Amino acid sequence: MKNIKVLGSGCKNCETTAKLISIAAEQAGVEIELEKVTDMEQIMGYGVMSTPGVVLDGKVVHAGGLPGPDQVRSWVSKN
Repeated sequence: MKNIKVLGSGCKNCETTAKLISIAAEQAGVEIELEKVTDMEQIMGYGVMSTPGVVLDGKVVHAGGLPGPDQVRSWVSKN
């Protein structure tokens, strides 16, 4: 199971990013653990300066702005 964290204050882009990831995982038939991180100290710990940030299995894969559909699908692919 993939662990995905969405880093952000809970803004609209952060909520949308979490929803996009959830939908993509469901469509791919992949089980994920999706966590929203709103604590600024934790977010800064990942070195993310602009949100939303996305952490996949402990590695930052996106920061700032909404991710594209292909990018989101690549995060939840079975590979």
